[in-house]
Amino acid sequence: MLTSVSVVEDGQRHWGRFARTPTNANPAAAFSGPRGVFESFRTKEWVGFSITHRQFFSSLIVQDAKYLISSEWYLYDIAQRDLAQQAANLRAGALRLPTDIMRSEVDFAARGYHLHYQFEDDQIVITIDLARTKAAPAVHGRIRLDPTRAAPPLVVSARLPQGSMYTNKIIFPASGAITVGDQEYVFDPDQDFAILDEHKSHLPYRTTWTWGTFALPVEGGYAGANFAIRPSRPGQEEESCLWTPSAAEPLAAIRFTQQGSDPMSDWTMVSADGRMDVRFSPLGHKEVDRQLGLAEIHYRQWYGLYSGRLRGQDASWEFEGVHGVCEKMDMRA
Repeated sequence: MLTSVSVVEDGQRHWGRFARTPTNANPAAAFSGPRGVFESFRTKEWVGFSITHRQFFSSLIVQDAKYLISSEWYLYDIAQRDLAQQAANLRAGALRLPTDIMRSEVDFAARGYHLHYQFEDDQIVITIDLARTKAAPAVHGRIRLDPTRAAPPLVVSARLPQGSMYTNKIIFPASGAITVGDQEYVFDPDQDFAILDEHKSHLPYRTTWTWGTFALPVEGGYAGANFAIRPSRPGQEEESCLWTPSAAEPLAAIRFTQQGSDPMSDWTMVSADGRMDVRFSPLGHKEVDRQLGLAEIHYRQWYGLYSGRLRGQDASWEFEGVHGVCEKMDMRA
């Protein structure tokens, strides 16, 4: 485990798993001059949260693709079977995502669409203020996350074919409330939580991945998993882990299998060592399809229920009906 406080030190990038979130995550700092400009432009960045609540599935994200800055939010009410979603764009260069995420703020402000993240030592506050549109209700609220009760972080820096990856993922208990239309949702920090997903990656022009995540409160913290497959280089760390109350234990060699050709078919996800063996049953999905000249994005995220078992170093868990997500990306950018 790397103990460095910076991804790049003395012009050299660290590769592997970090014991904690670095205070300086700027992969392009390994280069200077024209190469540094190129690496910075090719680095795709985002900061988002997958939110697990007893009554709904939700996620929100702010992303900087360099040629476009965008944000998306959605919430699926399980009982009402109702999906609300909104999105907005900003011009390139209008927003710079921080290199020290845990001591920073992110402010995405467009007409009728405002997301704000405030990261502090004792709390993280997500403020949502979205105006009503023809297709979606107004959304207002504040979600407070507790870093003092967070799960161990998953932080990985790895070489990719024709690129590199940096990711930082952490589970936080959630409190506060949000209102969607006339429906208020109140968070219980003993049951509800959010998973941070920070990325700063130089992705190849053509990129694909399949990814999933879920967690559940257990005695002493959280059990769960983050798992992905993407083109990789031999010997490099993957962004997969098995969360336990005391560690983000590395996982590798994940196999994703969808059980049918219907987009809403169940999935199985299994690690080669057998420590994760789960089934995912989608309840719904959201899609993004964009064609921007030479850039193209085809993305689908399913939200649904995980069942199965996890086996950590010190404990095992069997579970049914745990909230989580799964996604597929096919991108040229």
